[in-house]
Amino acid sequence: MIRKIFSKQKIRNTNSFVEPDEIFLDSKNLQNFDRQQFEGRIEKPISKKTIFFVGIFFLLFLGTFSTRLGYLQIQKGEAYLNRSQNNVLEKQIIFNDRGIIYDRNKVELAWNKKETDLSIPIRKYLAPGFSHLLGYVSYPMQDKSGNYWQSEFIGKDGLEKQYNPQLKGENGSKIVEIDARREVHSENIVNAPLRGTDLITTIDSLIQTELYNLIKNLSQSNYFSGGAGVLIDVKNGEILTSVSFPEYNSEILSLGKDTKKIESYFNDKRKVFLDKTISGLYTPGSIVKPFFAIGALTEGIIDPYKKILSTGSISIPNPYFPDQKTIFKDWKAHGWVDMRQALAVSSDVYFYEIGGGFEEQKGLGIANIEKYAKLFGIGGKTGVDLPDEKGGVIPSPLWKIKNFNGEVWRIGDTYHTAIGQYGFQVTPMEMARAISAIANYGSLITPHYILGDMEKEKIISKIDLKKEYFDVVHEGMRQSVQIGTSIPVNVPYVKVAAKTGTAQLGVNKNKVNSWIVGFFPYENPRYAFTIMMEAGPSSNSIGASSIMRQLLDWMSINTPQYFK
Repeated sequence: MIRKIFSKQKIRNTNSFVEPDEIFLDSKNLQNFDRQQFEGRIEKPISKKTIFFVGIFFLLFLGTFSTRLGYLQIQKGEAYLNRSQNNVLEKQIIFNDRGIIYDRNKVELAWNKKETDLSIPIRKYLAPGFSHLLGYVSYPMQDKSGNYWQSEFIGKDGLEKQYNPQLKGENGSKIVEIDARREVHSENIVNAPLRGTDLITTIDSLIQTELYNLIKNLSQSNYFSGGAGVLIDVKNGEILTSVSFPEYNSEILSLGKDTKKIESYFNDKRKVFLDKTISGLYTPGSIVKPFFAIGALTEGIIDPYKKILSTGSISIPNPYFPDQKTIFKDWKAHGWVDMRQALAVSSDVYFYEIGGGFEEQKGLGIANIEKYAKLFGIGGKTGVDLPDEKGGVIPSPLWKIKNFNGEVWRIGDTYHTAIGQYGFQVTPMEMARAISAIANYGSLITPHYILGDMEKEKIISKIDLKKEYFDVVHEGMRQSVQIGTSIPVNVPYVKVAAKTGTAQLGVNKNKVNSWIVGFFPYENPRYAFTIMMEAGPSSNSIGASSIMRQLLDWMSINTPQYFK
C-alpha cells in the first residue's frame, strides 16, 4: 500500500500534471461555490496565437513611428528648421458681421454682403430714400504694412452712428503662422467673433420710398431746392417715414473710392449731407397759427366765435415817419372770419390782431407767443434718436438785440412772428411732434425709430389745456381741408385735418417754403404728418399739399391699414 502511494507520488512529481478531477468537486457540489468570483471554473492561459498578433501590432506601430520620425528629422529636418526660423506667428482679426437694420415689416434696410475680400463683409443699403435715415459706415483701415489701425466698422451718420454700440458686435481673433512670402501655413482660432445686434425700426419702407420719389420729382419739376417729410404715430411716437431730399449714396461714402462723386456732394449748394427732417431750419409760415390760436383762447384774448374783418391788410403809424403808415398785408381779403374760419382760410390779419393786438383787439404779445410755441415743443429739440438734431428759433426781443446790433423790438416784429415769419425757424421733426400734440389733445411724445423701444414710447410732458380749445383748432383744421387752403388733401377714403403754410424768403421774397401739417383719421387721430418743400419759386401753385395728396392716394391702395 505504501509502495503504491510513493509510486503515485513519483509519477505526480515526474509529470507535474494535475488531473482536473483532483482539484475540482464534481458537478453536484458546484452550487456551493461563489460563481461571481469564478470559483469552480477552469482558468485557461493566453494562447500563443494571441500573443503573436499583439506583438506584430506593436512592431508595426513602432515601425510607422520610426519611419515618420526619420522623415521629419532626417529628410525634412532642414526644411522645418528653416521654417521655424523664418516663419512667424501673427494674431489676426476675424471680422464679425454687423447687425442688420430692418423696417417694421422685417424688410432689410442695411445688411452685409461678402465680396472679393472674404475677411470683410461689405455694407449694403436699400435705396433711394434711406441715406439720411440709415447713414453710412467707415470700414476697417490698414496702414502700408497691412496692419489695421482701425479694426472695426464705425457708424458715421444716421442710425448707423446712433446705434453703433449695438450694431457693431465684437471681432474675433486667430493665431496664424506665416512665412516670409506671407503664405499661411497654419491657423488657430483664439476668440470667435460675436455678431452685432439687429435693429427693427418703426419705418415702413414702402411709404418711405414713395414719399422720397414724390418729393424728388416735385423738386426737379418745380424748381424746389429740396424737401422733407415726416409721418408719425401720435400715440407712441413711432416714425413711419422720415425723408430728406437730396441725399447722398451711403455705399459710396462707406467705400470712399469714388472721390469725384464725393467731391460733388461737398460742392452741391443744396446741402446733400444735411438731414432736413432734424437738422434743417426753415421759416414755417402759417403752420404755427394753430398753436397761437390755442394760446389766445387759453389767455382769454378772444372768443372763438368773435369775427375779425380782413380787408386785405392792416396799417399802423410808422415809428420813423408818423405821418406815414406801415402796412401789414394779408395774402387776400377774407372778410369777416372767426377763429375756425381764420384757420381754414389762413387769415394773416386775424393772427396779426390776436398775436400783437390792433385797435380794440388785445393781442398775446411776444412773450406769450414764445410761451405757447415752447409749450408745444417748438424752438427745442425733440429728443429723436438720430445724431445732430437742431432746435428751432423763436424770435424775441432778446434774440433781436443779439442778432441786430441792439435794435429794439417793435409791434411789427410781433405781427410777423405771429404768422411764422421774421426770424422764426423750425425743423420738420419739431412740427411733426407739435402737430401730434394738437392731434392727441396735449401729449408731447418723443419721436423714435426703433420698434418696441418702450423707453422712447413715453410721454415726456402733458400740455394741460382745456379740451374744448383743442376741439376749436381741430374743427378749424378740418374746415381747411373741406373749404380752405388744404383742399388738396380732401380725400374720400379718410378724413384729414390740416394746415398749410407758405413762408416767404429773402429780401425780394421771390422764394417760398411750402408746408402742410395735419393728422388723420379726424375722428380718432392716429398719425400726424409734416411735408416741407424748400425754396421754390413764389409763383409755384403746386407745393407740399400736392405731395401729401399723392401720398394719401398711394397709401389708400398700397397701405390702407393706416387709415383704419
